[in-house]
Amino acid sequence: MAGLATVSRDLDLNLPGRRELVLRGRYETLSTANDLLVALWFLVGSILFLRASTTYAGTWLFIVGSAQLLARPAIRLTRRFHLRRHTGRPDGHESHEDF
Repeated sequence: MAGLATVSRDLDLNLPGRRELVLRGRYETLSTANDLLVALWFLVGSILFLRASTTYAGTWLFIVGSAQLLARPAIRLTRRFHLRRHTGRPDGHESHEDF
């Protein structure tokens, strides 16, 4: 067939190993559990703020929730360094599917 050019495209797949998938799953579970607890602390703290007698406890739940908000980026950084050490890739193999 004259006039048709042959296009050669190489496809490089970087499939994660079993250990990497286990690590990703554990960090995703940890992050999700942390987010769930943050939401719980703030919801219960908000309810406790409705009565003057429980405002003190509500304040402490807001403090705990705020501290857990700090844990979110710490979990992501730890995950990134752990994957970098495991995979040897400089970016920790972060993708758009990561949390």
